[in-house]
Amino acid sequence: MARHLPPLNALRAFEAAGRHLSFTKAAEELNVTQAAISHQVKLLEETLGLSLFRRLNRRLQLTDAGAAYLPPLLDAFDGIAEATNRLHAGERSGPLKVSTLHSFAVKWLLPRLPRFLESHPEIDVLVSSGSYLVDFLRDDFDVALRYGGGDYPGLQADILMGDEIVPVCSPVLLEREPPLRAPEDLRRVTLLHDVVRSTPDDPDWRIWLAHAGVTGVDPDRGPRFSEANMVLQAAIAGQGVALTRRVIAKDDLDAGMLVVPFGPALPTRFVYCLVYPPSSAERPKIKLFREWLLDEAARAREGSETGQPGAALPS
Repeated sequence: MARHLPPLNALRAFEAAGRHLSFTKAAEELNVTQAAISHQVKLLEETLGLSLFRRLNRRLQLTDAGAAYLPPLLDAFDGIAEATNRLHAGERSGPLKVSTLHSFAVKWLLPRLPRFLESHPEIDVLVSSGSYLVDFLRDDFDVALRYGGGDYPGLQADILMGDEIVPVCSPVLLEREPPLRAPEDLRRVTLLHDVVRSTPDDPDWRIWLAHAGVTGVDPDRGPRFSEANMVLQAAIAGQGVALTRRVIAKDDLDAGMLVVPFGPALPTRFVYCLVYPPSSAERPKIKLFREWLLDEAARAREGSETGQPGAALPS
């Protein structure tokens, strides 16, 4: 059944004037002119076919109809205000659903996430990993962390940082014989492969060896892994040399569990982005998460997270 309601602005004017018994104070509260309040109240009276106020000398008095009409309007506006406050409170707390790549979640986001949770214990971050692009109209996510070209039509994309591809290995491997001092020494070392590259343009061993000018190394030999963090774990265990993104390996490099034995480092044309619908940009939870991520990315680029020396990340 359709609701037949008087104009909302007229109801607001009457409710404020009825509480204050003053057009002047109602006008101040609603930030309009006294004449506007008087006009809206008159419009409401004409709509209802009833007088709501007696206009006495320098004061207002509710008529019987006005006195009967005001209390349910007070309850109604109080209810709207309370519902609005609850809605805003929900936007400042509760779940924040984040989609991201598995490798980025495990090796970069999750180690840093306690800092966000400590500062914002009222927000429950729910992290889900996957390689597919989120459809915000269909999928139940608030934001997504992605590694790509930075162009996501119809979405807001905040660039966090760039990256580069480097060889990494355990420092123990440097001490073994034969020595590992230059790219040419890879002829005698196991190559570790990530078979699921984040983008088709991420350099593999064949591309890296060509860029380094190294010949005589079979770029296809060595074990293969389906996750970047598995490749890094194999490198940490001293099983060989891995080719990886520096961002993903940063914490292990800072901790001394991995080293970059030599160059070259190959910059990628891709960047890490926080992606979300433009309509969500002013949501408090998303703004807080965005500001925290940008700060963490800046700290990572500056190599200042751990107090240990670390190569700056491409911006």
